[in-house]
Amino acid sequence: MRVREELEALADDEVKAAAQRFSREEAKCYGVKTGRVHEIADGYWREVELLSKKEVFAVCEELFSSDYLEEAFVASFWLPNMVERLEPSDLAVFKVWIERYVNNWFKCDTFCNHTVGGLLEKHPETVNTVKNWAKSENRWLKRAAAVSLIIPAKKGLFLKEAFEISYMLLDSEDDMVQKGYGWLLKEESIKHQKQVLDYVLKNRKTMPRTALRYAIKRMPKELRKEALRKD
Repeated sequence: MRVREELEALADDEVKAAAQRFSREEAKCYGVKTGRVHEIADGYWREVELLSKKEVFAVCEELFSSDYLEEAFVASFWLPNMVERLEPSDLAVFKVWIERYVNNWFKCDTFCNHTVGGLLEKHPETVNTVKNWAKSENRWLKRAAAVSLIIPAKKGLFLKEAFEISYMLLDSEDDMVQKGYGWLLKEESIKHQKQVLDYVLKNRKTMPRTALRYAIKRMPKELRKEALRKD
């Protein structure tokens, strides 16, 4: 695969070491900066977009299955370009990919934010399917349930489901999950500050501090102080 050969040729040990330091989980990577990976993905997209959706999915799965961070990024940069071709049934494929191939937050967020998020905006009736991912035992599928709503949340969408997902994940002891739904609440607070603050105030005694701090990050200082106050 030419994409792989190009990534291998650009491998840099210093960039690789920096990526490893930034990720708590072991990240298998060549050591290519994200901006350069994006350029490579863009360079091949004109060829890829001529393929059938089935063929694109096959190429993307091969990239995900390699376990290399940069190859997963290439697939995650291509797939949002296909949002208009995505259908509700594709969520089943994406769920399997997350379960099989996602093993750090880099891969989870890069894939879910724009690809799954784009599908949700195009097919809002599928949001309950994604919401149910929060019931999984798989930590990355739990996080995916939250971070897949991030881009729609910036537009004020899916507030009800964001709260439902947050309640489902509220008692999680996994900080990757806590940061995921905390981030979702933070983005919902852009359009729905009062509702998110009310949620935080109602649940602050049981809500992990990590999630709480993420959720209120965009709020004015006085509201953050109120949310963090210990009764």
